[in-house]
Amino acid sequence: MTLPLSCPFVEVSGTPFECGQQYGEQAADRILKGIDHYKHQLHASGLADEDLAEMIERFAGAVEAYGSQYIEEMRGIAKAVNTNLSAILLLNARTEILKLARRRQHGQDDFIQSDECTGVFVMPSATRDGKFIHAQNWDWKAECAETSVVLKITRKDGPDIITFTEAGGLARTGFNAAGITISGNYLETDRDYRELGVPLAIIRRKVLEQTHLALSMQAVYGTRKSASNNIMVGHAHGIAIDFECAPDETFLVYPDRGLLVHANHFQSQVALAKLLDKGVVNMPDSLYRDLRVRGLIEPHLGKVTVNHVKDALFDNFEAPWSVCRPPRQSLSSNQSATVAMIVMVPAEGRMEVALLPAINPHFTSYDLDMRIASAGPPAQAQTDAA
Repeated sequence: MTLPLSCPFVEVSGTPFECGQQYGEQAADRILKGIDHYKHQLHASGLADEDLAEMIERFAGAVEAYGSQYIEEMRGIAKAVNTNLSAILLLNARTEILKLARRRQHGQDDFIQSDECTGVFVMPSATRDGKFIHAQNWDWKAECAETSVVLKITRKDGPDIITFTEAGGLARTGFNAAGITISGNYLETDRDYRELGVPLAIIRRKVLEQTHLALSMQAVYGTRKSASNNIMVGHAHGIAIDFECAPDETFLVYPDRGLLVHANHFQSQVALAKLLDKGVVNMPDSLYRDLRVRGLIEPHLGKVTVNHVKDALFDNFEAPWSVCRPPRQSLSSNQSATVAMIVMVPAEGRMEVALLPAINPHFTSYDLDMRIASAGPPAQAQTDAA
């Protein structure tokens, strides 16, 4: 694998189909490499082409019902890279398809490497400059450092978007010009894959398309998913909520003293009383990753900077089972690594990305012109005259 120095920057605008075409034209090599990677993995697991086609078709229906514009954008990507729609759908539902394929071939409890991420909220009250910081380490297949992009979407019907994602994906970690941010972490429960829902990449895109935070949170809270996932949604003005999602129910976790760190296990006591967290057995480092990051940031509360957050996410305690993971063999025999560290300061319209940060601690900065509405003065309590 060639060590990538930075993430390609892809800029698109126009109709959904036009955006897709521009996306495909600018990122064709990375998109095709991603498709080949996941198809090879699925074939290696014994999945036949006809079974894969059937799975993808089921997700196509769920995406079409959720928003036909997403299918149109994927058609544009497919045309630009001379492939079919199903290949682009595979990229946008790869978490769900990989898991379903593995279960079909090897049984419900078989393990597959998962997105082991560590996410961070630092509220304005806890930062030196009074600005909200949202950051994440994305742990996945090391090869995906060669298939990732930063995508900027200029829109006429809503706020512009910037998102770090696998090439061909519609969204992953990012923020929009209205100041709304998102990142996600893998979770696993006993309720997963009883029914098919909307792929996570499409839900993330829906979040980033909203002008109002309430509607972004509605997209997370109200959309049925195929499997569990942790989704962190915040706003530049200092509202941030962690949504621990089962397919059919959502549990809320809030920052404590201006800080929230989440890895790959449930924190909500209500959630733990109602469902079985099945991810920890395959992601045991999750149990201390959030503790390590929180412990490294806490001494700086009230004066936290972006560098403090980066330093915490670079933590190498218990490497290679660490917060910042160098490439290593995972429990499913893939090359696992912290593929990217993403740090966002939406009030400044800035995203910084380091690919394979454990061995390449070099950040590239990407900017978005912001149009954040004023928060307005706090409401004043009124008392009727006696």
